[in-house]
Amino acid sequence: MAGSLLGNAVPRVEDPDLLRGRGDFVDDLTVEGALHAVFVRSPMAHARVSVADVDAARAAPGVVGVFTAADLDLKPGFTFFVVNKDCARPPLATDRVRFVGEPVALVVAATRAQAVDAAELVDVDYVPLPAVVDMEEALAPGAPLQFDAVPGNIAAGERGPERDVLAGATHVARARITNPRLAVAPMEGNAILAVPGGPDAEYDVTAYIATQMPHGAKAAIARVFGLEPDRVRVVAPHVGGAFGGKAGLPPEHSVVIAAARRLGRPVKWAETRSEAMLSMQGRGQVQYVELGLSAEGRFTGLRCRVVGDCGAYAGFGGTFAHSTTYIMAPGVYDITELDYAGVAALTNTAPVGAFRGAGRPEAAAMIERIVDIAADELGLDPVEIRRRNFIAPSAFPYASSAGMTYDNGDYDLALTEALRVADYDGLRREQAGRRERGDVRALGIGVACYAEITGGGAGELGVVEVGDDGAVTVRAGTSAHGQGHATTFSMLVADRLGVPMERIRYEQSDTALVPRGSGTGGSRSLQLGGTAVSLATDTVLAQATEVAGVLLEAAAADIELSEGRFRVGGVPDASVGWDEVAGRAAADGTPLRAEHDFAPKDATFPFGAHVSVVEVDLETGLVTPRQHIAVDDCGRVLNPLIVAGQQHGGVAQGMSQALWEHFAYDGDGNPVTATFADYSIPAATEFPVFTVSNTETPTPMNPLGAKGIGESATVGSTPAVQNAVVDALSHLGVRHIDMPLTPDRVLEAVARAGAGTSQNIWREPPPVFAGLRVRRGGHDDAATI
Repeated sequence: MAGSLLGNAVPRVEDPDLLRGRGDFVDDLTVEGALHAVFVRSPMAHARVSVADVDAARAAPGVVGVFTAADLDLKPGFTFFVVNKDCARPPLATDRVRFVGEPVALVVAATRAQAVDAAELVDVDYVPLPAVVDMEEALAPGAPLQFDAVPGNIAAGERGPERDVLAGATHVARARITNPRLAVAPMEGNAILAVPGGPDAEYDVTAYIATQMPHGAKAAIARVFGLEPDRVRVVAPHVGGAFGGKAGLPPEHSVVIAAARRLGRPVKWAETRSEAMLSMQGRGQVQYVELGLSAEGRFTGLRCRVVGDCGAYAGFGGTFAHSTTYIMAPGVYDITELDYAGVAALTNTAPVGAFRGAGRPEAAAMIERIVDIAADELGLDPVEIRRRNFIAPSAFPYASSAGMTYDNGDYDLALTEALRVADYDGLRREQAGRRERGDVRALGIGVACYAEITGGGAGELGVVEVGDDGAVTVRAGTSAHGQGHATTFSMLVADRLGVPMERIRYEQSDTALVPRGSGTGGSRSLQLGGTAVSLATDTVLAQATEVAGVLLEAAAADIELSEGRFRVGGVPDASVGWDEVAGRAAADGTPLRAEHDFAPKDATFPFGAHVSVVEVDLETGLVTPRQHIAVDDCGRVLNPLIVAGQQHGGVAQGMSQALWEHFAYDGDGNPVTATFADYSIPAATEFPVFTVSNTETPTPMNPLGAKGIGESATVGSTPAVQNAVVDALSHLGVRHIDMPLTPDRVLEAVARAGAGTSQNIWREPPPVFAGLRVRRGGHDDAATI
């Protein structure tokens, strides 16, 4: 926008403190008299449990308290939302543990080292029970049950009405696809400092929490402890990443708060890396997908049977199999016939939650892989088959077969730009040349197109006020932990009010300062919180214009704001600044202040196209990413620097899933990748240079025209990379490799192809889907996290 701050690459105002080590995270906070907590955790995946003796631990140096479930008497509950009421989790194990790492007791001592030593002295008896680790095996008849009241280990599930959506197809592409479980692995794990209130304190509990949703944590604390909400304060200081893993109230937080209230002293707990690897996990699906096509390569129908892994206690991430993965299953394609069933299975593994994208990356991985498989089987270029089946720009708003209404999109525009930047035709020529020469380093080109859903759910609060000195304070109910809200929201205010950025103070994540809010998740913040701030800014400007009119003895309609000063139109010499206007308003008892709650008309649907270029060493199986192009459309772009940062982070995590990451368990439910020595987190040096850009298709769903960007590049990058690796090996007869595409898996696929062994990428799905309840209302109302 000409003459506007918006649309320009404004550096983040948050970064100087973080880069110079001035940021305060929960574990940095000090409170006089604070104690330190350490959990005693189960080493077994499934067992009867009883705490035999805590006397030695209580007598250890520095120990102030040792607590078991019987000591604290906390009711079983749910971390974020209820998947199955019969799967409630006790904050501390009572008579049974259901995954390795489940908390059994809490030790509180003067120092963390003393608490660690004392935890070793807690004597716990375990009687092993049969465990089930694989999600499909958990659904098999006779599998060990996690809860007697939950038959078949089915935490939840739905299916569509019975009909044959493939009847009109002349060709059907089929594949069984796995989407592996991942560790969320933010830099900072879960952490809490719980400060109990005394009899005269303003709050019964003040909790400093590493969370992405402070108000949700506040409500949960009030509910768990039977407190009035206004007697609870939650503060999220700097938070070292979340990616969906820090939603809700983890059981450990409830235990620490209970211990602090029992002891009457502050108690701090921060996860170790191994604890964090277990507490925050996402993804985990097995997808049976069948795509019907006409002889010309037009999609005629899609049938999906998807198993989601809940882990223990019905972790809510397992339900994405029949919620967000379902609603985005058709992707960017005009698929009018959809038959979809999803089931969430209980396993004796850590509970599964959300991870960047929360079901939408799984949907894109599924549809984009089967589209590539179909293209290969029909002898079509993967670009051409996509173009034949895109939803046309003229079709929007588009009612999808999964019950969604896409706001708008131009999918071929993004694809065309990605192909241009990549020089797709040149890459295909290079690939052909390598194959003719028999090069040991095969070139692969992967294409993926996606749409995702963002910005739905509840509304959001924005607050803007101008102080007597003309400085502006901005607040929002979102809760940034790396997204740049302080920069973007301040830009909105600075642009509208003409106030320099350095005169704007942004406040968030403290329930004592911000009365309500839904936090950050589902790429919702700018389109909801930013819009709320923008509309509150408009109200403050209208208030100020009235006051300026009084000061300048003119009608408000004649007042103009230019370069941060109010003037009467056509009379440039007389003017008043924000300090004068705000001072007069305060003196009149009507300070310049506005709150606005913005609720969206509906969700928005960002989209994009990614092209991945990889080299695969046919002798070692090593995959080397060479180039990645991302063209993502998030509606109107307000700060391209922040958008590019989100794209870079999303591509990195999506590529990492495709090539390296997988949280694994052995057959007894023991985690085998619970440290960074075993779990493959890539270094920056292992990534290629990312080439990111945008098309802009403003949405009509909010005044800013903005869609989400925080998760988009993760959605698009994973299938692009996977498609690229398979494409590199396609001339050898390799049709599919499941993620992660490690050297071992690549070599195995190459060896099978070389031996002439036919690759079977399909088997019939388990029979469990037939017994699921029929979906009501066309689709689930799926939260985006």
